[in-house]
Amino acid sequence: MRRRPLSAALTTVALAAVTLSALPAAVPPAAAVASRPPASRPAAAPDWSVALVDSTTARYTPSTIGGWSYPVGLYLYGQYLTYRRTHEARYLTYIKDYVDRFVASDGTIGQSFNSLDSMQAGRLLVILHHETGQDRYRKAAQRIRDRLNTYPRTGDGGFWHADTASRAHQLWADGVYMVNPFLVEYGKEFGDSAYANDEAAKQLSLYGSHLQVANGLLRHAYDESKSVSWADPQTGLAPEHWCRAVGWYSMAITNVLDAIPANHPRRSQLLKIFRRLAAGLEKYQDPATGRWFQVIDKGGRSDNWTETSCSSMFTYALSRGAQQGYLAPHYRAVARRGYQGVLAKLSVGTDGRTNLADISVGTNVGDYAYYVARTRATDDFHGLGAFLIMNEQLRGD
Repeated sequence: MRRRPLSAALTTVALAAVTLSALPAAVPPAAAVASRPPASRPAAAPDWSVALVDSTTARYTPSTIGGWSYPVGLYLYGQYLTYRRTHEARYLTYIKDYVDRFVASDGTIGQSFNSLDSMQAGRLLVILHHETGQDRYRKAAQRIRDRLNTYPRTGDGGFWHADTASRAHQLWADGVYMVNPFLVEYGKEFGDSAYANDEAAKQLSLYGSHLQVANGLLRHAYDESKSVSWADPQTGLAPEHWCRAVGWYSMAITNVLDAIPANHPRRSQLLKIFRRLAAGLEKYQDPATGRWFQVIDKGGRSDNWTETSCSSMFTYALSRGAQQGYLAPHYRAVARRGYQGVLAKLSVGTDGRTNLADISVGTNVGDYAYYVARTRATDDFHGLGAFLIMNEQLRGD
């Protein structure tokens, strides 16, 4: 793969789109919010990705946006998708400035990678290596890859959510997104796909086999030891279908299916899991709003509420799945309803900046009362990142 100098990557607006295997295909550029066109033509829809990125980068500098974390990593990945379409150089510069807070010139990165959560922002390392060719990003990314060699697993090979006593023997649906999209992108970039694709497909398969139940949805988590307080003593499963946990899984399985070869031995199993999940999501989509509830299958309860980040995640996965032929074509219509529902949660304040409402803050495993009582935040990075991923998939649909 030919590398280009960083200066070229950050100064030309004609930079070619990258081809990381798990990224969706770039779509043709569309105009941002512009002056009113002639009356005989319909007004152009706002470029909500650009508006949201410009609003967020105005609120935070690369130094103040936060530490090395998966919510910031998710948001910046969405910003990168917006960069790929618009070729707005400052979007990539911003990502690089953030990552360079943590990665030294020799590739040293001060992270222990003792949790799957800590690995998600590793996608930015692969991206920056791809864009700049600088070897320090490869060295930093390899720290995550090497950590997986010794990372603790369940008896059947599933990565624990974290290498701590409080997370021992546990698989959380969240975790598949924290490591597996990184893994297949790492494999593509650095010639390690034989391992990366097999490992990622195995993890999605194992997690799905433990977490998916008869209605097609996934429970939030599974405890192999069946000893933690939330675990069913017979099944080891958490009691509820928390929407963002299922959303993480839906995006991860889409990314991994995009990456692995058509003849991969686990592909048919992953497609079966995805199709069962899609049917469950269609069943529980709120007919009034097009969104999904914080506890997915209990939308009839008065204290439940539709949550924006998972609604974006499901919308993305259903749209991409139908586009790629993983799902039946009618799921595009399900996704369009979800898209309109999420757009209804977006507004522009008196300061001209976007606001995205009703995003659940970070959440552990709990019961129904715990989930519905979570803070409904505005402009939380979980929602901003998921929105950008969704919008880049559906904005031209």
